[in-house]
Amino acid sequence: MEMTTPGIAPQGAASHTEPAPHTESPHTEPPHTELSGAEITVRCLQEEGVPFVFGYPGGAILPIYDEMFKQDKVKHVLVRHEQAAVHGAEGYARVTGKVGVVMVTSGPGLTNAVTGIATAYMDSIPQVIISGQVPTHAIGQDAFQEVDTVGVTRPCVKHNFLVKDVRELAMTIKKAFYIAATGRPGPVLVDIPKDVQLSRTTFHYPASMSLRSYNPVVKGHAGQIKKAIQLLLQAKRPMFYTGGGVVLADASKELVELVRALGYPCTNTLMGLGAYPASDRQFVGMLGMHGTYEANMAMQHCDVLLAVGARFDDRVIGNPRHFDQEQRQIIHVDIDPSSISKRVKVDVPIVGDVREVLQEMIRHLGTLKERPDAAALKQWWAQIDQWKQRDCLRYDRGASIIKPQFVVEKLYEVTRGELILTSDVGQHQMWAAQFYKFEKPRRWLNSGGLGTMGVGLPYAIGAKLAMPEAQVACITGEASIQMNIQELSTAKQYRLPIKIVNLNNRYMGMVRQWQEFFHGNRYSESYMDALPDFVKLAESYGHVGMRIEKPADVEPALREAFERTNDLVFLDFITDQTENVFPMVPGGKGLSEMILV
Repeated sequence: MEMTTPGIAPQGAASHTEPAPHTESPHTEPPHTELSGAEITVRCLQEEGVPFVFGYPGGAILPIYDEMFKQDKVKHVLVRHEQAAVHGAEGYARVTGKVGVVMVTSGPGLTNAVTGIATAYMDSIPQVIISGQVPTHAIGQDAFQEVDTVGVTRPCVKHNFLVKDVRELAMTIKKAFYIAATGRPGPVLVDIPKDVQLSRTTFHYPASMSLRSYNPVVKGHAGQIKKAIQLLLQAKRPMFYTGGGVVLADASKELVELVRALGYPCTNTLMGLGAYPASDRQFVGMLGMHGTYEANMAMQHCDVLLAVGARFDDRVIGNPRHFDQEQRQIIHVDIDPSSISKRVKVDVPIVGDVREVLQEMIRHLGTLKERPDAAALKQWWAQIDQWKQRDCLRYDRGASIIKPQFVVEKLYEVTRGELILTSDVGQHQMWAAQFYKFEKPRRWLNSGGLGTMGVGLPYAIGAKLAMPEAQVACITGEASIQMNIQELSTAKQYRLPIKIVNLNNRYMGMVRQWQEFFHGNRYSESYMDALPDFVKLAESYGHVGMRIEKPADVEPALREAFERTNDLVFLDFITDQTENVFPMVPGGKGLSEMILV
């Protein structure tokens, strides 16, 4: 069944297929036909089955754009800022699991894209970024719109290439897609000078890819897996701690099977939400700086911890010294060996693809007669239930002013939890994570590692293009949305009926919260004192704007917005300025040192 992407005519050849590295690619040209570097670049994208390229043209990449114009297999999505191009491709990649593709010009085009590239790098999102560059003879001469692209991006890419010979172009692009998608995913950049784009050579796209210096481990060590299962079965206070790696590896099914087979509690990180269904009895909520009391306490006091696709970062475990005060044995499963024992020393390291390792764990568990200690597990659950009674997410539901948590709860009710929900960064992000129950993976898109404001709208654009039949909404704040608000124009051009839920408290909310808690209520530069009329602004871009000021109007406004199936609706909710996100683990403190409501 053919699905139509809003604003872009359907093309049978444009549907994305996984790269086929072990089969020959069909070629229409005679074997010795020469193509330009620009033609080769576009042909490589076609061979990879890329449906969309997010980008913005400029002088140094015009030859490739000229070739893009001559074909219709790969659709181009014109953004209004290069940062949004990378975020848009990232949104596409996050919901599909496939490689997002970006195209930008040299100099400021590339530097504008760096924030997006760093965002994707921190969250391990597969991308290929194709950048134009000044001609090879001008590199290093301070030419117009020249920047050292390889040097600038080196710290925030998985790998990058500068192609100086057109004969190496096709192979380099093949390598870029292979590296981006395998092992721990990430962004890979290919910098193509203008003269290379214009030079000609015979085209052959490699049928397979093998790099001697790059061989990610996929299978977990059998002995370590057996040891891990034995530790789990002997545990008195076990805990599953799962992160974004479970989502990236499409290992949710295996995680659920193993957790339910053992009957143990499970928590997700911010990036892992949806990997385990939020409504399940064994799910204890998100953990970390703004995690639930029960998740953090269980994490701190467990005796055997299975960490899967997570990295023990500072926003999850707080102070490592405090975390290490409790004696526990840690099993850590991750595709990236450098993540294991990086912040916390582990007892059973298992390097491998998360899904493969979980499958092996399930198989091994099935061969054993031994089962968990039922009496100890019952006592452990009783303790967790006692922690739950603290009701750490409570708020004043009878307030006369709109509480942001109330908006998120109503959003969940109105959409029945079926949204693909993107988020910007701040208080609204945490409230969405706490109050919107994600039942499935790849439905929660936010910037976790870098914490990039302005990602929400372009994420929603990329997600809607990838999943045109899905309901897509962006939850944001009045500070974050203005970072890339120009993308309302992109949404108009491609007729993308996403919904924007703006929790407007007239502050940089999370900044204000920290200033209240730790800086003596000195709200230095955090008051958004010159805000636009978001309703008029949305209307000026050709969209629908709604301003909501009373709690009684929240649900009707949301229902009306989602009934407008063909419109982008910007909902500006005027919320309580004083509301803070609780619980909160202050910076430098431990998981059991939470500030509660």
